[in-house]
Amino acid sequence: MTRPHAAPAGPDADTTGRPAAPGDGTTPAVTPPADLRRHLSARLDGAARAWFDQALDEATTHPGTHGPISVWELRLAEAGRRCGPEHADAARVLILHAARADADALTRVYFQGTADERRAVLHALPHLVPGPEALPLVEDALRTNDTRLVAAALGPYGARHLDAHAWRHAVLKCLFTGVAVDLVADLARRARGDAELARMLGDHAAERTAAGRTVPEDLHRVLALTEAAPTQEAAGPDVPHGKES
Repeated sequence: MTRPHAAPAGPDADTTGRPAAPGDGTTPAVTPPADLRRHLSARLDGAARAWFDQALDEATTHPGTHGPISVWELRLAEAGRRCGPEHADAARVLILHAARADADALTRVYFQGTADERRAVLHALPHLVPGPEALPLVEDALRTNDTRLVAAALGPYGARHLDAHAWRHAVLKCLFTGVAVDLVADLARRARGDAELARMLGDHAAERTAAGRTVPEDLHRVLALTEAAPTQEAAGPDVPHGKES
């Protein structure tokens, strides 16, 4: 059994038809896997829970890569149909965690998967990849116009590893595309005292005002955060605040 390969997410890939908003599947990235499993199991019906438990057992018993495609990778493709769209992100993250997928495996799943599977990979990153080696997946997601991918890319892993330049432009992209800034992990910490982000936000607000367009309330919220005094780690990985954008 083979699985169709999807092309890498392109800049015009918007599969959702609606902007990402709070509650759009960000919990799997921030909830410890053990708690996430208890939460999910309590909400699945009998048939879905039996499938889910078997999928986790398979991933735990045969982790890593086996041949062209591992059985746990096939289960990722089934999760939406078996568990329902509202639970699919959590189920996929837990399967990836049970399979102990490393950065290479996650990269393969991301670039061969659907938009839903890519989003699950992004949610799984903080649980599975301690270092920056999966950052290219975050960068790819931020190049798309799929707002749910953009929101997932700005979860805890992106907050930890994106440099200041990339992170600032990602925040601006949220404002351009309607992604709620509530979905940006560690927003207050990273925006605190960031004069360059404040300048970029001010320029964006001025452009919208000059064009007769309203300024999003989220822009004012982020701008207010930049006025607080910076902390030592607020700028992200090894990049001080400054005009490098």
